[in-house]
Amino acid sequence: MSWRLSGPLRAATVTALGGLLGAAVGLAFGQTLLGTVIGSAGFSALRSFRQTTRGDRLMDWLRSAQLEPAPRDTGFWGEMGYRVERMLRAREQSVLFERRERQQLLEAIDASPNGVIVLDAADGIDWCNSTAAGHFGLDPVRDHSQRITNLVRSPLFVAYLQQGVFVEPLVLGGAVAGTLTLSVLVRPFGQGMKLVLTQDITERERADSMRRDFVANVSHEIRTPLTVLAGFVETMSNLPLTEVERRRVLLLMNQQTDRMQTLVADLLQLAQLEGSPWPAQDRWLAVPQLLQRARADAAALSGGRHQIVFSGGADAELAGSETELLSALGNVVNNAVRYTPEGGHIEVQWSWRADGGADLEISDSGIGIAREHLSRLTERFYRVDSSRSRDTGGTGLGLSIVKHVMQRHGGQIDVQSEPGKGSRFKLTLPAARVRHVATATSDATPMAA
Repeated sequence: MSWRLSGPLRAATVTALGGLLGAAVGLAFGQTLLGTVIGSAGFSALRSFRQTTRGDRLMDWLRSAQLEPAPRDTGFWGEMGYRVERMLRAREQSVLFERRERQQLLEAIDASPNGVIVLDAADGIDWCNSTAAGHFGLDPVRDHSQRITNLVRSPLFVAYLQQGVFVEPLVLGGAVAGTLTLSVLVRPFGQGMKLVLTQDITERERADSMRRDFVANVSHEIRTPLTVLAGFVETMSNLPLTEVERRRVLLLMNQQTDRMQTLVADLLQLAQLEGSPWPAQDRWLAVPQLLQRARADAAALSGGRHQIVFSGGADAELAGSETELLSALGNVVNNAVRYTPEGGHIEVQWSWRADGGADLEISDSGIGIAREHLSRLTERFYRVDSSRSRDTGGTGLGLSIVKHVMQRHGGQIDVQSEPGKGSRFKLTLPAARVRHVATATSDATPMAA
């Protein structure tokens, strides 16, 4: 059976044993008091030795990496070890928490769509996120501590960084940012450090440029007929005209008025298309009626000068806005009539696709369009030939309206053309916007104008 004595009892036991040992020694020499003194001194020496050993164990643990728990001793040194270990573990947890918070912050900044670069007091790169690296062509690892002016050598950027006045952002483009246009803003902080913020404003600049061009084009398109009208009014007011001349002037004035009205109508339609919700998918329109109305408008514009054939679509319905779809189809068909010489052929065909969608193809035998113009045809006021377009009555907004209508119905427009070989416009509609319906009329029955 094992047993252990408590501290005070163990000390008393050691003292008694020391006393007995001292008494035995004293009796051997005839000195009982001497034996007792010797016993007490032995106990004190033993206790001092044990205290020194506990302190040494604690010091050894403190000199180590503290990977193991502190010595589990009793008394003062045991309590000291426990307190120190608890303080060290709390500090480690605090450091770990701060490191994790800093890492999360850096990850959030790195995910930002804006670029962030931290510069030290010597304008060296201390840190940058991936967006800034992409903007300036930097490598966050390779270029660490490199002076940013050695890597971004634009004179505008170097002067902006060195002047120390960062009230307004700097706009960079071209050779510095490649195809991008960047807005760069610097903010000083800390002990001579700087924060460089970059933002890709390419689309914003492009939109601003388009807006400026749009205003300029609208002003030009309206000013021209207004100038003509003002001239005719002055002529009629100041010059005596014959009846024939007066009728001719009134006819020309009426044409210019119609031109301005058409322009304003197209502008209003574009504004409505851009600012209104997408058409609902639960309003179904009969495709044959849509094609019939477009055929009637094309026949009236052609006046019998072209062969116009509509085919397909007898078993189809289309979900969307009837006004918008008729406008899109009418713009493409009317363009085919305008740019196809007399005696030419124009065909409008509805066809089903394997994925359940459908195509409306408008082909003509007209003058055609050069390849370099095809990608810009749907831009506002873009004309392949300005003078010819004005002669035919176009505003330069028709195909832009077509593009917006197709996008609002989940579709797209595709153009193929060659000069002298005519053009083919394909309006593609998704399966969610078209469906088959029962009909007694064959799809192959053409409608000729």
